[in-house]
Amino acid sequence: MFMNNFIYKGHIVKKYLGQCFLIDNKVIKNIIDIINPLYDDVLIEIGPGFGALTIPVSNFVRKLFVIELDKDLVLYLCNNKLISSNVVIFKQNVMSFNFCYFSLIYNKNIRIFGNLPYNISVSLIIYFIRYINHIKDMYFMMQKEVVDKLISLPGNKNYCRLTVIMQYYYEIFFLFNVYSKSFIPSPRIDSSFVKIIPRSKNIYKVNNIKLFNLIVKSAFMFRRKMLRNSLSNFFTVNDLIKLNINPDLRAENISVYDFCKLSNNL
Repeated sequence: MFMNNFIYKGHIVKKYLGQCFLIDNKVIKNIIDIINPLYDDVLIEIGPGFGALTIPVSNFVRKLFVIELDKDLVLYLCNNKLISSNVVIFKQNVMSFNFCYFSLIYNKNIRIFGNLPYNISVSLIIYFIRYINHIKDMYFMMQKEVVDKLISLPGNKNYCRLTVIMQYYYEIFFLFNVYSKSFIPSPRIDSSFVKIIPRSKNIYKVNNIKLFNLIVKSAFMFRRKMLRNSLSNFFTVNDLIKLNINPDLRAENISVYDFCKLSNNL
C-alpha cells in the first residue's frame, strides 16, 4: 500500500501499523466542525499521528485523551510545543484499552474519534461493541470499501455479515469521502468519514445474541445459497414461510429485522 521506507517529518512510516497521515486542512476543519467538541466532553482520539486533529481539538476541551502505539510518534507528540498540557497521551494498543474507565470516572459517556489504521479498523469497531453502554458517539476515518459495507442495505452487493452485526448495534451515517491525496503517504484506496452512534434503545429485539450471531454467520457462510439451503440445519422451508421469509432468498436480501426474527424462533 505504501512506498518502502517512506519518511515524513523524519519519521519512518511503519507499514505494518497501517500508518498514513492526514494533511488536508480542509478535511481537518470539516472533521472538527462535524465532531463539534465541547469543553466538558470526554474525548478520546485513536491514532493521533503527528497531531493534525489533536492540536486543534485540544483547544476546545478541558482534557483530550489520545492513544498511540508507535513509541516514536508518542515521543514526537510529547516534545511538540503545540501539544498543550491538557492532552494526555497513552502509549498502548487500542485493542486492550479500557474505555469504560473514563466513562465511569467522569460519569458520562465518552466520545471517540480518529483516523483508524486500515489493518485493524474492522476489528476495532467490533471491539467497541463491549463498551456500547459507555459510548456517546464515534467519528472515524476508514477505508471506503469497509464503510460501503457498514451502510449497505439488503439487496446490495456490499451487504454482508459485518453489515448486519454492526447495524444491529449501531446507527451508522456516511458523512463524506476523503481521497488518497489527502494523506501522506497516499494509500492506494480512498477513505470515508463516518459517524457511529450506539442504539440507546435497540429497535431490534433479540432473545439470545449468540443464536443471532450463529444464524447470521451461517446464512452468509455461503452467501449465494438460498436460505432453504444455508439455514437448513435450523429451519425447514415451511418454518421460513410461516415467518413470512421467502426461502428462495439469499442472506444478502434479508434485513436485520428478519435475522432477529429468525434467531428468536429457534
